[in-house]
Amino acid sequence: MRIIAGLLKGRRLNPPVQSKSWPTRPTTDFSREGLFNILQNRLEFEEIKALDLFGGSGSHSFELISRGCEQVTYVDMYRGCLDFVQSTALAWGVEQYLRIVQEDVLKFITKNQTTYNYVFAGPPYSLKELGQLPDLIFSNQLLSPGGLFILEHNPNYNFSVHKHFVEMRKYGSTQFSFFKQPLEK
Repeated sequence: MRIIAGLLKGRRLNPPVQSKSWPTRPTTDFSREGLFNILQNRLEFEEIKALDLFGGSGSHSFELISRGCEQVTYVDMYRGCLDFVQSTALAWGVEQYLRIVQEDVLKFITKNQTTYNYVFAGPPYSLKELGQLPDLIFSNQLLSPGGLFILEHNPNYNFSVHKHFVEMRKYGSTQFSFFKQPLEK
């Protein structure tokens, strides 16, 4: 995995994927690059507060930071992932932009008191609550007005009838569903 653009462009993430403490499925460079090409035209990275749920390797968080985001909250429950992201942030000198939270994502969502302009969730595809994530994000008011939520999932899910759904993009078997928090009236 590599960082695609920005300050950290070209840096490689080499998580210990064979370790028992590494129970994640990192988003491929191909699909992450496609997603960030879209986001580049929709977000002012320097002005947003971002949340990376099921953060895993931290590739999404580091890509945001590389493009100028100075307020990224990374959430994962696995110690190996957290240690890897913490050591990478320190080695790359970007630890001041990254808040690392060790917690079950579903618990974090329900007790969080902060709103974000951008929320990304890349859950395990086997997560039984995956289909409920959009409702959890919106009912717990994680997005600020006009905020964007993107959920990574496989073709087994279709969120097109969700009231906040905007669009879906495919990259091989990886799909990203986009949801938008309406602006306040």
